[in-house]
Amino acid sequence: MPVETLADLIPSADQSAPAVVIPQGGPKLSYGEFNSEVERVSGLLAAAGVEQGRAVSIVLPNGLDFMTLFMAVARTGAIAAPLNSAYTVDEFKFYMEDADAQLAIVPPGDHAGRDAAVALGIPVIDARLNGAELVLESGGAELTESKEVAPPKPGDVALFLHTSGTTSRPKGVPLTHENLVTSLKNISETYDLTASDVAMIVMPLFHVHGLIGVALSTFYTGGSVVIPPRFSASSFWPVQAETDATWYSAVPTIHQVLLLRADDDGAPHKSFRFIRSCSSALAPSVFHSLEERFGAPVLEAYGMTEASHQMSSSPLPPGDRKPGTVGKPTGVEVAIMDMEGKGDLLSVGSTGEVVIKGRNVMHGYNNNPDANDEAFVNGWFRTGDQGVMDESGYLTLTGRIKELINRGGEKISPLEVDAVLLKHDAVAEAVCFAVPDEKYGEVVQAAVVLNGNTDEAAIRQFCGEHLADFKVPDVVYIADSLPRTATGKIQRRHVSSAFAGDGS
Repeated sequence: MPVETLADLIPSADQSAPAVVIPQGGPKLSYGEFNSEVERVSGLLAAAGVEQGRAVSIVLPNGLDFMTLFMAVARTGAIAAPLNSAYTVDEFKFYMEDADAQLAIVPPGDHAGRDAAVALGIPVIDARLNGAELVLESGGAELTESKEVAPPKPGDVALFLHTSGTTSRPKGVPLTHENLVTSLKNISETYDLTASDVAMIVMPLFHVHGLIGVALSTFYTGGSVVIPPRFSASSFWPVQAETDATWYSAVPTIHQVLLLRADDDGAPHKSFRFIRSCSSALAPSVFHSLEERFGAPVLEAYGMTEASHQMSSSPLPPGDRKPGTVGKPTGVEVAIMDMEGKGDLLSVGSTGEVVIKGRNVMHGYNNNPDANDEAFVNGWFRTGDQGVMDESGYLTLTGRIKELINRGGEKISPLEVDAVLLKHDAVAEAVCFAVPDEKYGEVVQAAVVLNGNTDEAAIRQFCGEHLADFKVPDVVYIADSLPRTATGKIQRRHVSSAFAGDGS
């Protein structure tokens, strides 16, 4: 059957083939078993009052429970809105409210996601596994009533995520079934994915990299998805050997960890069909080390939430892999536009803003007309990244126009961190900035001017109460004043150079 929506992914595969594998003693479901479970859970959700076209916040770690619930929410025609389990109550409240969530699904027990939903008056359902079966409870009572529900349509919104922008708050990104299926087709064709492939999930499933780039693209081609509870370097190679995984995709940080431990962990010298890297720049030295040590071609890709993940990638052999580039466009139109955003497309070899066009690209940010006016020019979406294309169509990213901080693939809005710093009673001025880091690519640091008594440790602790750990500045500089331009503006690159001495 043709795949037009996410609800078609599981039924379209060979129902006897393995779909989801939880390694090291966990359950293994065929496509038929997984399809039956998704249908059962979607019926429970529909009977519990889940409405089509409205968001459901999913606050679960990687696992069979997450995957079942995500597919079940998609099957009901509701909008899946997965969230990072590490968020604080304040962050959960913002994301749930911005998505206008009709329901929050959380693990049993105390959880910041539960607290946030209760504070907002959003109904909560507890989700837990009993073997391979998902148990849903509301108010301490198990959900057993079921209701038939019509499948979604290609134009319906299927996924609601947030992306950090240059505003003080992340922007909502609604992605339709058509957006997502288009991206899955592009990804599967780029890597020649088939039903024989086994993908190992090492990235969070609340993020487009793990969810779209690996899990759903594997379902699209009827392959198997291996889902460990979390990335663990010590168990990575035993899981690969147990499951015969043929590929994985990760941020450079994870690749580097695996390289550092390779000999001690007895990593094989011939491993995967290919290794994919995305979400952050891969150093050419790491590229070469990966290929040499693990005996697999390394393919660097370029993606973003607004494009339903992938926009370009290095090709499989015998195609050329050019370290330092993010490959060629993958079913997406990619061009270079003038930096002023006037809409003029530049010639080959010219540096400008990377712009994209395609059925995978979102139609617009949620309730944010100003951001949409800025983001779209003549039908092209402005990525905010600076780049250049060569005569062979390979794209090289040369910088970032938007002031995002990219910490190991997690995009952080500096103004969001600034806003939290300025909430502290003793902080008069604050600015955070990116600092190059060998492990994460970039890390967050900040400089503040005080108007009261406090110190760096207290400020970082305060940030930790309002921000996820990866957003908390690693270093907070206490200063008498912050560097400014002649017009009085604070420019992050100047602050970074003044305090961190990174030479930017």
